[in-house]
Amino acid sequence: AATMSAIATEAGFANGALRPYFATKEDLLTAAFDHIYVQTGSRTIRATEGQHGIAALRSWCLEILPLDDTTRDEARLVIPFWQVALTDDGLAERHERAMCEWRAQIRHYLTEAREAGEISTDLSDDQIIGHLLAALLGTQITASLLPSLETPQTLLNQLDGYLALLSPPL
Repeated sequence: AATMSAIATEAGFANGALRPYFATKEDLLTAAFDHIYVQTGSRTIRATEGQHGIAALRSWCLEILPLDDTTRDEARLVIPFWQVALTDDGLAERHERAMCEWRAQIRHYLTEAREAGEISTDLSDDQIIGHLLAALLGTQITASLLPSLETPQTLLNQLDGYLALLSPPL
């Protein structure tokens, strides 16, 4: 509900200073989403360097989970983006492209994990990817709305519990 004027003031700029860069709040929100997506991508590349399979998948997920101030702030920004994307086909397509890239990354790690014998579940990769993305995106909402319940340790426990289900003990 913030106005562009209020956003400019909060950022330390004069009223109207953002207009040459962002004509509307939707433009600002889109730029924020793009920035977050690029930053998350850079973090996941660094975090998974030299890792494979489940270890790489876990490290990748840790860069998306809202575990620290940066990722919690990112979650608080992406939630309003989703709200606007519900009624804006261009933003919905932008989000869909991002999720397709994330699906491909997860699929790559699952392929490595299956080849290494780290996964013994009968679930298909599509099922695993769907569950994992729903959990990751859902934690952005729950951690933003329920920070006292969805602590970083709780989120880590949830992730590790899910990954353990992929290869239950014999």
